[in-house]
Amino acid sequence: MDADSKVEHPGIWTGNELQQHPDWCYELTPEDLIELEKAHRSTSALPLDEITKANFELADFGQRLKTIQDNLENSIGATRITGFPVHRFEEETARRIFWGMSNHIGTPVSQSAKGERIFSVRNEGYTDSDNRQRGPNTNRKLSFHSDRSDVISFLCWKQAKSGGENQLVHSMALHNTILEKRPDLLQELYQPIYYKRHNVDSGNALPWCKQPIFSITEGHFACNILRVLIERAYAMPELPDLTDQQREALDFVEETASDPTLHFAFRQNPGDMLFINNFTVLHRRSAFEDHPEPDLRRHIYRIWLSVPNSRPLSPLFEDNYGATNAGALRGGMKPID
Repeated sequence: MDADSKVEHPGIWTGNELQQHPDWCYELTPEDLIELEKAHRSTSALPLDEITKANFELADFGQRLKTIQDNLENSIGATRITGFPVHRFEEETARRIFWGMSNHIGTPVSQSAKGERIFSVRNEGYTDSDNRQRGPNTNRKLSFHSDRSDVISFLCWKQAKSGGENQLVHSMALHNTILEKRPDLLQELYQPIYYKRHNVDSGNALPWCKQPIFSITEGHFACNILRVLIERAYAMPELPDLTDQQREALDFVEETASDPTLHFAFRQNPGDMLFINNFTVLHRRSAFEDHPEPDLRRHIYRIWLSVPNSRPLSPLFEDNYGATNAGALRGGMKPID
């Protein structure tokens, strides 16, 4: 398998094929909810960041989460869990149960220099000049991208008045479509490209790094892209400008992924959880309009996870991920001590 070859994998899907796959959606059973509430009660005296897989005990449901962990890496790369009755819980209880469940998939890593390991995705109203602004805390449409972790997990606490639709695309299907339509651009996407350090990544001493969009390491495919940090890097005076070929290739990634026959679109309902493999599935969100009442506004919790069954990565990912060997604890942002 190389940059000139079609990627073959049993979990590749396009468009609406995802919702037909048995690994896509799991509905919580009454027995699962009993286990979750029992695990919550047994850890209720602990600070949230001291809740782990070991003490958030899930017997039968823990096996289901282990299956989901395997499916994320070796099957379709995305799972939606439904049936979590958020209306029955206080917000902090829901957060703690979501945290405990996520710990059965992997190890939460920091999402900022502050060391935040569970992040609120909501419109904070920051201005464009505010360094705290990042895509997730606006109400704007986001481009297809991946986050800096093996797996990303979401819990929908409140949904927007309108909009806020999720769109997922399998990055191997994306790769193969680009290979078919524009093989010249695919070659460009295998080359390292500059990324600027994120505004909230101030614990990172490096002002920029380089990594490819598509890569194959020890026979394992990976796709990773965050266009906003690429654009910021090439705007830096000490770095070169994007070439016309690079810009065309990046534009073609978004154009191709936006094809409704290639991606799957849906809207999370309150209580829905979503787990995505960041190296095999890209995601984006449509713009949204919030409810005027503050307590009804869109609010989704996000956790970045390093998983023990992860794939090896190109050595070029070391600056951004900290480690590249399979199963390593990696990803996230270095907290400032």
